[in-house]
Amino acid sequence: MNQKSLPREVTTPTRHFTVQLSATRRGARLARLLTERQLDDWGLAYEAAVHVVAELASNAVLHGRVAGRDFRLGLRLGPDRTLRIEVTDARGDRVPYAHDPVAADVESGRGLLIVGAYADRWGTAEAPAGCKVVWAELGAPDREDP
Repeated sequence: MNQKSLPREVTTPTRHFTVQLSATRRGARLARLLTERQLDDWGLAYEAAVHVVAELASNAVLHGRVAGRDFRLGLRLGPDRTLRIEVTDARGDRVPYAHDPVAADVESGRGLLIVGAYADRWGTAEAPAGCKVVWAELGAPDREDP
């Protein structure tokens, strides 16, 4: 019996990284450092992703903090090589938005302009227990040259 084998489609598995961190400046800094390390382990260029994580983690600490509650950082690299960054904080009642960049008198909100500049898309979603997730997706990060 002679069988022809069909070509096998090669797919890249989805990769996940999740960590819970204290809602402090130190936790936000650690989120950025862990992102650098994880993306390096995955062999990806990470400059844009690190800027996005730094901003979202900082927002979680400054605007999403509830005493005694942590925030969570999640990274997911899909088979299409889209990187999804998720930061979950305890303040589901405080939905972030980017302020008008021309309005010079606003004291906050400009950081989300950074997220918008680096990410292909970003948004928010409800999470259990009154929390919220702020997410951003960056398309197909390049591999680093060794």
